[in-house]
Amino acid sequence: MEMLMSTSEIFSPDHNKLINELGNERLREWVLRMQIIRAFEEKAEELFARGLVHGTMHLSIGQEGVAIGASAAMKPGDYLLNHHRGHGHCLAWGSDVRIMMAEFLGKETGYCRGRGGSMHIANVEMNNLGANGIVGGGIPISVGVGLSIKKRQSSQVCLTIFGDGAVNTGAFHESLNMASIWNLPVVYLCENNQYAMSMPIQKACRLNHLSQRAAAYTISGITVDGNDALAVYEVVRQAVARARSGSGPTLVEAITYRWKGHSKSDHQAYRSREEVKYWQSHDPIRRLVNLIQISDAEYKAIVEQAQAMIEDAVEFAQASPEPDPDTIFEGVYA
Repeated sequence: MEMLMSTSEIFSPDHNKLINELGNERLREWVLRMQIIRAFEEKAEELFARGLVHGTMHLSIGQEGVAIGASAAMKPGDYLLNHHRGHGHCLAWGSDVRIMMAEFLGKETGYCRGRGGSMHIANVEMNNLGANGIVGGGIPISVGVGLSIKKRQSSQVCLTIFGDGAVNTGAFHESLNMASIWNLPVVYLCENNQYAMSMPIQKACRLNHLSQRAAAYTISGITVDGNDALAVYEVVRQAVARARSGSGPTLVEAITYRWKGHSKSDHQAYRSREEVKYWQSHDPIRRLVNLIQISDAEYKAIVEQAQAMIEDAVEFAQASPEPDPDTIFEGVYA
């Protein structure tokens, strides 16, 4: 499986400079948070197989570098809008894993009191405005958020994450056009895992870079290796700085790969085992571990810590009450 573009066309950071700037302690925290996301998703798959999850779900195993790198570039008070493959984004944003698990299992103690479930988790207190089951559904909302920020003369920025399938929707084009006209402080992050359900991006778009779409709206566009958390961090940080300075929106394309199917009903007949193994060999967690030279023993301890946190979260969620049927209309009508 060839990548969508040659590596020479992808932004490459100075890793040593970033490691020195961020420090090993903070980067070890990144590894732990990425491992928590991985463990959450693995447990989610198990719980779904046991029939404990309502509806469907979309796993982001293999895409942890985008979530952690982008979130690390934001500041408290900034806004997040993401998509239906969004467990990792919420956890990277700082959501409590116990409350996340409760929401995932549809419990009253969840962030949305069990009403959001897998695809619509939000944490409004942290300005995480939530995931969206509609492809590209969060993109037009970001225009409203960006306009609100500008009208209030705030220094906030809105990070909007969506998949490669969304770049061919009308909402994408209309929203980026308005964001450009109004010069809004929004970072548009396309998490390009190379398949919109089963459609390979090469058949859905003739561009070498999805970030080239930015040229149509005279905004900045850049492509980055999404499995390199440090590269994602640096690119999003630069985009955020432009937005805060009043220089308008940026379209960032992060090339990554989902190890699992689009959803649990996906038989994955459209790709080979060899292709999946190739991308698994570019595991974003292992790449960061190797970059900052974490020993095998230390990494094993991080894995065990993450797994313990997930088991604790499951216990909390399973012991939590189901939503009261009498409250079914709460939150539906204003």
